[in-house]
Amino acid sequence: MRILFVGDVVGRSGRTIVYERLPGLVRDWKLDLVVVNGENAAGGFGITEAIFRELIDAGADAVTLGNHAWDQREALVFIERAERLIRPINYPSGTPGRGAALIEAKNGQRALVINAMGRIFMDALDDPFAAAERELAACALGKEADAIVVDIHGEATSEKQSMGFFCDGRASLVVGTHTHVPTADLRILSGGTAFISDVGMTGDYDSVIGMSKEEPLTRFLRKIPSARFEPASGPATLCAVAVETDPATGLAVHTGAVRIGGRLEPASPAFWP
Repeated sequence: MRILFVGDVVGRSGRTIVYERLPGLVRDWKLDLVVVNGENAAGGFGITEAIFRELIDAGADAVTLGNHAWDQREALVFIERAERLIRPINYPSGTPGRGAALIEAKNGQRALVINAMGRIFMDALDDPFAAAERELAACALGKEADAIVVDIHGEATSEKQSMGFFCDGRASLVVGTHTHVPTADLRILSGGTAFISDVGMTGDYDSVIGMSKEEPLTRFLRKIPSARFEPASGPATLCAVAVETDPATGLAVHTGAVRIGGRLEPASPAFWP
C-alpha cells in the first residue's frame, strides 16, 4: 500500500496547496491511503464541516485532529456524522466522535487510523499508550487491517518517540504532529514501523509555526499581547511523509519525506516515480 500523511494544515494558505497539489499526487504516485492532520485548517484553529469535506474531496481518506479539535464549536456536532474525521482517542469517555476508524482505502483494502494526543506539556488526558494498545490489540496489522497509521499529536519528542517504539512492528506508520517543524529522524524502526517525530506543518514557513510573525515577536519582546494570532498567508509548503508497505505484513519497506512548494528545500520519495 502507498500511504501519504500530510502534516498539520494551517489556515487558508495550507488548505490552498492541499487543494492544488494533492489530487495530482494521488494520481501520479498512485496513492492508496491519504491521511491529513486538519486541526489548524480553519484560520489556524480547528476545523469546519465545509473544510473537512473539501479535504476529503481533494483526496484525503481520513482527517485527524489534536488539541484544537473543538476550537470551531460546530465540530462537536458534525464529527458524529463525519466517520473519517478522527479526534484524539484519549479524550474522556463521552466526548463526541471517535479516536480511531477502520476505513476503506482507495485500493479497497482496510486501513486503521488512530489519533492520540500526548500528555507532556499538553492538556491532561487519559493515557495515550493504553488507548492505542486497545485499538492495536482489537485490530491487528496484517489480519483485520492491511495498514495502520498512528498520529501522535504531542509537544515532547521523547513521548512521540516512545509511541513509535511502543507501536513498532504493529503499525505501518507512527507520525508525530503538533510542533509544526519537520524533524530529520524519519526512519523505519527495527520492527518495521516507519516513524518521524514531527512531519511538519503544511503552511507558510515565513511565519512562527504558521502564524504571522509580528504578534509572536511582540509577545516575546514585550510580554504583552497586542492582537490575535493570525495564520501567515504567503505561499505554503506541503509537508508530508510517504510510506510504501509490504503487502503481506503491512509493515513499511520504504519511507521518504515530502516537501513541495514554499520556502523549504523540496523533497520527494525516490522510490516512487
